[in-house]
Amino acid sequence: MTTLRTKRYPCSTCDAEQLHRQLTGAEQEQLKERLGRAGVSEFWICENVLAPDTGRQCRNLRTGWVMKPFPKPIRLPEPE
Repeated sequence: MTTLRTKRYPCSTCDAEQLHRQLTGAEQEQLKERLGRAGVSEFWICENVLAPDTGRQCRNLRTGWVMKPFPKPIRLPEPE
């Protein structure tokens, strides 16, 4: 299994610089369906833990260059 790249980027939802990672293959497929796009490799997902007791993450999406690529923030659901 390939290790996903991570970087620190500002998160518009967390209002701070947080660790972001590239999307997994399953997350890319889910986002392609949601956005109706052929490619989504430019997106990064915030890994900030919002609720330490449950481990729930922010999961807000951004690109490497644009902190707010959508009018309203788009978050991917937690994996099952």
